[in-house]
Amino acid sequence: MKLAQRILDNLMAAVLWFDRDLYLQYINPAGESLLQLSANQACGLHAEMLFPDYQCFQRVMAESRTITEHGLKIGILTGSQLTVDCSITPIRDPHYYSHNNNELGIIPPDAFLVEMVNVDQQLRLTREEDLSLRRRAVHNLLRGLAHEIKNPLGGLRGAAQLLARELPAQQREYTDIIIGEADRLQTLLDRMLGPRTLPRKEWVNIHKVLCLGKQLINNESGEKIVIIEDYDPSVPEIFADPDQLHQAFLNLLRNAVQAMNGSGILTLRTRIEHRVKLDTKLHKMAVRVDIQDNGPGIPEEIFEHIFYPMVTGRAEGTGLGLTIAQNLVHRNGGTISCESRPSRTVFSISLPITT
Repeated sequence: MKLAQRILDNLMAAVLWFDRDLYLQYINPAGESLLQLSANQACGLHAEMLFPDYQCFQRVMAESRTITEHGLKIGILTGSQLTVDCSITPIRDPHYYSHNNNELGIIPPDAFLVEMVNVDQQLRLTREEDLSLRRRAVHNLLRGLAHEIKNPLGGLRGAAQLLARELPAQQREYTDIIIGEADRLQTLLDRMLGPRTLPRKEWVNIHKVLCLGKQLINNESGEKIVIIEDYDPSVPEIFADPDQLHQAFLNLLRNAVQAMNGSGILTLRTRIEHRVKLDTKLHKMAVRVDIQDNGPGIPEEIFEHIFYPMVTGRAEGTGLGLTIAQNLVHRNGGTISCESRPSRTVFSISLPITT
């Protein structure tokens, strides 16, 4: 039994075991991650609460065979939906039923074994790998471009300083403008390239970092933003740079507040994920932080490019907040992704848990 348990615990596919009355009796770690529920929360739930298309179980009972559904929509208790490939196998105990109680000779299912693979997750992994490749390409391009700009920019600033020394004080207005604009461009380039120092990692309570961000947002926005905290208390400390994570979360929180025009509901959620691939590396455990707002959603025409520098849906935006957040999360071994529709935009940050 211990070997079977170890095998189930390390499967990438979600495995669920329902009794004959369709109440959940067992779920493996991949299933917990998929449904965003712990085993304690999930066990005892009826299948109808998880499978809106309840007919798939009825078909299994009627036809007494394994049914495989592709692209099946399932609901999770956080309110979102997932697309999965799902197989439901009836499990029978031939010694439990006598022939007298079953004249047709068909043994009713004693339990149901459900195997699910998250199609959305496969698409997300493919998209994240593509984003990672594009992020590296853009970062290399920016580094080369910054090098080409900084040299003449430094020369321009130096020349303006020398010229200012030759002019009387009342005529230095234009050289001051040149120096000020050169400094502004230098600062912009530095922000686009991100921090130059390595992360100063330590053991961090992710909830303390989120609470600090929440306090700052409360101070900035007042009572117009309702913040809901949905934290998993079982999330352990992670090894990361707290200052970099704070800046990344703060950028995302401010983006969410701006998207809601300063008024709405902001949800902060943490969950543990099992066997997660982060930037080509497979981790046994990771923590996922969701920052969700009920704003209008991200415009479809820029959605695929939101992590690129200078891409923004706001006229007054700089288009650097998400780029910087992505860079900081990546420097701590994590990934960031987004899903968006009207009234529900979620940025998800996944960070490795070192055990």
